[in-house]
Amino acid sequence: MESHKKILEKYWGFSSFKPAQEAVINTLENNKDVIALLPTGGGKSICFQLPTLLKPGICIVISPLIALMQDQVEALQKKGIKALMLGGKINFQELDQLLDNCIYGNYKFLYLSPERLQQEIVQQRILQMNVSHIAIDEAHCISEWGHDFRPAYHNIKLLKELAPEAKTIALTATATKKVVADIQDKLSLENAEIIKHSFQRKNLQFFTYKKEDKQYALIRFLKKNKGSGIIYVRSRKATTDLKRVLQQNQIEAEAYHGGLTSKEKKKHLQNWLNNSYPIMVATTAFGMGIDKANVRTIVHYQIPESLESYFQEAGRAGRDGLAAKAFLLYNDADIIRLENQFLKILPTPENVKYVYKKLNSYFTIAYGEGQEERFNFNFLAFCNTYNLPTSTTYQVLQLLDRAGILNLTQEYHKQTEVQFLVSDKHLHYFLDQNPHYALPVRTLLRMYGGFFDHKIQVNLVLLSKKTQLNTDKIIHLLKELHQKEVISLELRDQDTSIQFLVPREDHITINPLIPYIKQQFKNKQEKIKAVLQYLENNEVCKNKQLLAYFGETIAEKCGKCSVCLAEKMKQKFSKKELNNIYQEIKAILEKNDATTKNLIDQLNYPDEIIVHVLRKMLDQEKIKVSPNNTYSLSS
Repeated sequence: MESHKKILEKYWGFSSFKPAQEAVINTLENNKDVIALLPTGGGKSICFQLPTLLKPGICIVISPLIALMQDQVEALQKKGIKALMLGGKINFQELDQLLDNCIYGNYKFLYLSPERLQQEIVQQRILQMNVSHIAIDEAHCISEWGHDFRPAYHNIKLLKELAPEAKTIALTATATKKVVADIQDKLSLENAEIIKHSFQRKNLQFFTYKKEDKQYALIRFLKKNKGSGIIYVRSRKATTDLKRVLQQNQIEAEAYHGGLTSKEKKKHLQNWLNNSYPIMVATTAFGMGIDKANVRTIVHYQIPESLESYFQEAGRAGRDGLAAKAFLLYNDADIIRLENQFLKILPTPENVKYVYKKLNSYFTIAYGEGQEERFNFNFLAFCNTYNLPTSTTYQVLQLLDRAGILNLTQEYHKQTEVQFLVSDKHLHYFLDQNPHYALPVRTLLRMYGGFFDHKIQVNLVLLSKKTQLNTDKIIHLLKELHQKEVISLELRDQDTSIQFLVPREDHITINPLIPYIKQQFKNKQEKIKAVLQYLENNEVCKNKQLLAYFGETIAEKCGKCSVCLAEKMKQKFSKKELNNIYQEIKAILEKNDATTKNLIDQLNYPDEIIVHVLRKMLDQEKIKVSPNNTYSLSS
């Protein structure tokens, strides 16, 4: 049998293990269960993949993330290792064949979701498999105290009954002490060895800055900090809008979001991996499972929903061990948006029952029926039919997906696509000459970005709602524009797919979810409170704050986060120098009101010091700030 390191080098090309990997592998080799807490980039997958190659049998891997499972299966197959996954869109015959392959085909890895595990055929076939290991990825999902709780994870311990001889490894990159205890309890891993590598990333600098003009701050930061980076935003429109702003400021960037076709996603990803352009502006799913070691900067352009997700996303920088930066920009509007986006749209039990009932009515599913049936539909058309709020309704569908009631897929590739074939200047001239097209076209331009660069998916129902024109009228106008070669139009009207996983039983289906729904709301409140405390605490080292949240205590400050650098900067300036800055700010404000940006442009001092002096002046009521974020002298 080849040694651990020979297998590591043969299949992964590494000559040595990362911290804690070898300890995890040796524990599994000694027939003990493991709970492994490794930071993002800590090489979690090798911890279960390598031991599986050392033993006869198959490893069953449970993961909630279809894209991540697919990436890992493809990576294993490229190495010549037999692996497969049970995806969401396979019929019974395909499922039957794939499970047979696991029993008779010498496969080493079977990836599946916790929801797929609930199927009787899957359970029966696992009984026939020689299961060597059970790997539970994103194990924090089993805890209702975690940031990504999925009720279906509670049923995973069934695997211990189906394969009692197999050793279990539960892996996570973000778990508090409370969550680790929950993982032990819910997975019946009371005797498991807990192996934790410190979450501290000594090569990573954490910066949080409150800026009224975030675009200006971002451009300055990126021009000072070259190299590969990811900028995280929360919407498809934001990715294309911000990409355009960066390009206008001579910063090469591309956008990545769920609305792109598979071909576009692969192209954009490959170009970024090959360093064809340094910056990817993306929604938060991007980067998961992507092996790019030389990412130098991670920017959060909007506030993350939890410190767990922030730490995980920031951890995608500097995996090569070299210095990297995590930069979080926010303003007062972002704080309001955070609370609106993540708290006010959370569904109540009544919302869930109502939407579930309307879903069944929409697809005419009789009581006791519907299991395994799949439907494609237009999400906004469904919401409009029953006058449902879109944000909360989408949250309900996600909740039902997490709970294993249905499988939700956003079929973005089936949406209507539009691209403008004329220049911006020619378009406006055309609209002046043909004003009956102006309303839908100009509304489209306000709703989305990137029409002049490539095809953009548009939602006709939303466009109808915004313009007060009926959908048929809009389609007619778009077809005419297509014929006139003003736009390229691909007309489709379905953007969502659901598959019902259990028979319709109305309240009987939803009532067991009520404690989960209530707990979810409480959890979200606590997570957002922790994020806001982290942002507003500019006295304690940012690194120490993050580690404390995950139960780690360190004595020393990092010396390089936004708090530590501001402290060092203040120590460099004498009281006399600070007073000089105060006098210069006062002189500027005596002439005109000014924003922070105006003052930074006019004063030849570090940004942190200017902001520090402004805070002191505000505290002493020497100046005041207007609703437009301009400073003026107090009267």
